[in-house]
Amino acid sequence: MELSEPASALLTPDMTAQAAVQALVAAGQVQDALKLLARMLPKRYAVAWLCQCARDQVLDPEDKAGASLAEKWVREPNESNRRAAFEFANAGGYKSAGAWVAAAAGWSGGSLAPASQETPVPPADHLTACAVVAAINMLAALVTEKFESRRAAFIEPAMNLLNGVAGTA
Repeated sequence: MELSEPASALLTPDMTAQAAVQALVAAGQVQDALKLLARMLPKRYAVAWLCQCARDQVLDPEDKAGASLAEKWVREPNESNRRAAFEFANAGGYKSAGAWVAAAAGWSGGSLAPASQETPVPPADHLTACAVVAAINMLAALVTEKFESRRAAFIEPAMNLLNGVAGTA
């Protein structure tokens, strides 16, 4: 997850994950804070955070369906649930928040090749984080006039997850 130059300039090697994210938010670098958070969390935690954010929104049926598939993968992270989320996102052309929520789970592992293809095509390690950030931005945009404040508010529940991850390291 490439951070912008202004964001990178704010960070130092001795910063904790929490301090780095807080510094970015305080400097108004919310997009970079989202990128950093999504990449630092284990994939399952990142998707769980995204599902938590989606759960609190008024979603249309397609967005609800995508979020439901991602949540199913969080509860039972098996290949069948991952594949279902991936297929949903792919079928939706990645045009809705629900498709991006599903993509976050769908890109968490396995293969991105068609199910009938024998040769697996594993997703790049950063793709789940990319999908999480895209979905967070789309969820924040559901209330256009509050986009920036909504994005910043979505960070708080992830900080709790990040604290939990740091505590187990």
